[in-house]
Amino acid sequence: MGGTNPYIEKAEVELPIKPYAVTFIHPDKTQQVVHVNPDKIPYGPTGLPGSILDIAMGAGIDLEHVCGGVCACSTCHVVVKQGLETCNEGTDDEFDQLEEAPALTLQSRLGCQCVPNGTKDIVIEIPAINKNLAKEGH
Repeated sequence: MGGTNPYIEKAEVELPIKPYAVTFIHPDKTQQVVHVNPDKIPYGPTGLPGSILDIAMGAGIDLEHVCGGVCACSTCHVVVKQGLETCNEGTDDEFDQLEEAPALTLQSRLGCQCVPNGTKDIVIEIPAINKNLAKEGH
């Protein structure tokens, strides 16, 4: 599932023009570095083009996204540990969805809506718990 959500405010993004790296910190604390090639954006149909979710999916990283990356849930919640200033501003719709995410921080974003501009490398933490797991009682 993927596509766009016609009921939300469109995010303003600045796509990267030069390669950069995204380091993903998995829930088990292992790390995976993905080198982003701006010429290959979008990597697929899920999330905003060039978003953390788009990059993760293109690299085979399992980042949950129950709504298909259209800003209609909070399961792709990530924490931008370094480089948040290089990402687009979140919309009110994104922040409304983020309120549903467990373990929310000031650096929390939805992976489907967070688009780095590539001016520096960034570090993304995938939380160990998401909305689905919290509701299932794990």
